[in-house]
Amino acid sequence: MDKAYEKAFDILQSKAVRKAFDMDSENSISRDQYGRHTFGQSCLLARRLIEAGARCVSIYNGGWDTHENNFRDLKSKLLPPWDQGLAALIADLHDRGLLENTVVWCTGEFGRTPKINDKGAGRDHWARAMSMLFTGGGNRLGQVIGRTDKTGSEPVGNSYSPDDAAASFYRALGIDHQQEYHTPDGRPVMLVGNGSPIQELWG
Repeated sequence: MDKAYEKAFDILQSKAVRKAFDMDSENSISRDQYGRHTFGQSCLLARRLIEAGARCVSIYNGGWDTHENNFRDLKSKLLPPWDQGLAALIADLHDRGLLENTVVWCTGEFGRTPKINDKGAGRDHWARAMSMLFTGGGNRLGQVIGRTDKTGSEPVGNSYSPDDAAASFYRALGIDHQQEYHTPDGRPVMLVGNGSPIQELWG
């Protein structure tokens, strides 16, 4: 663990990373395109970190539990910054020639109930169907893979699991999803328990 902490500290202290975190050096037009909100500026920082050589960047954007006031909250506070920040990030990566070698994966934990609940116009947790977004990393762009029934309740035809999504992510990174690692005490750990890359992502 000491070595891991030392590496992490060295990365954070590097000139390239410190420069990436200097958001004031970014031009105001770019900052406006991403949106002057937490998610938009997080997406902009992600692009700056990728340019600085970061191998992995994670953006957390919580608060999507819409058990009440689903439509109000999506329209007023959740979707506008999401749409603006994510669209700007993908376009910026593409324009800078970084998208081909950068995998963007957007996902949550599960879907939302197809029917509105009676607790206050909300939607609850739903494990049977959900959506994700993949782009970059050599994936075939501009397609919808998989479908649900007319109410969005159940998969229709080919269905894919979270393990399949994880296997696809690792493939895009050039990592064998079936690789077995071992803990310090020798316990085997698989990257992905069960799952195969979703072939349609590559055409």
